[in-house]
Amino acid sequence: MPRYFLELAYKGTNYSGFQIQENANSIQQEVEKALGVFCRTRIVLTGSSRTDGGVHAFQNFFHFDYEGLIERRVLYNINAILPPDIVLRNIYPVAPDAHCRFDAISREYRYYIYRVKNPFLADRAWFYPYTLDREQLKAAAALIPTFQDFTTFAKRNTQVKTFQCTILESAWEEDEQCLIYRVRGNRFLRGMVRGLVGTMVQVGRGKLSVAAFGEVLEKRDNRLADFSAPGHGLFLQQVYFPVSLTDPQQLPVVKGM
Repeated sequence: MPRYFLELAYKGTNYSGFQIQENANSIQQEVEKALGVFCRTRIVLTGSSRTDGGVHAFQNFFHFDYEGLIERRVLYNINAILPPDIVLRNIYPVAPDAHCRFDAISREYRYYIYRVKNPFLADRAWFYPYTLDREQLKAAAALIPTFQDFTTFAKRNTQVKTFQCTILESAWEEDEQCLIYRVRGNRFLRGMVRGLVGTMVQVGRGKLSVAAFGEVLEKRDNRLADFSAPGHGLFLQQVYFPVSLTDPQQLPVVKGM
């Protein structure tokens, strides 16, 4: 059966998270419902990167199987069914064994903090009106790629087989309005980025030294991490795949029924 990758973006404010859940609205639930209406059959989606309640995404992916032809031009029709805070950006056929979660080679997140009251950032960044030492933040961020076990920064009851993550990039940046933490890795644990941000903010405030932050990483005890950074400041920026999977010239041709 033909398989499709579905690229989407969303504002997570009104959702309990990315993955479908009982008794709570999710991104997956809304997209499955819209596809079901359009395709007139039940569509079951598999997600690439789970995001928590309130977290946003500039780019995320689902894949699904469908016995029929779906062209990019139908995105307009499906988007008309979806709520305004979710948008489908692209859809394309892939190999039958392609997997939007397991084939992803890395993911990039960004966390936004602003210090000056701004109603247009209130649900898309963390309002933190206190002085932060930028150099200390950068020094703490530079330590993160030197570690691979992130047990400290995984929330309790995280059901994973390993806490090993490879962090490829970790840095603080600034634009005109926000202080931004950018991190890219092969995988992330539940609550990990928010835990890293919250704990580094303690470094920036002078309440924790860079050396002590390194010790927090080493001790593998999540009671030492600060998970207070709110979800609405976090964005899944991009999911990276091998070029062979996303290059239109190399994608399989799906014929109609």
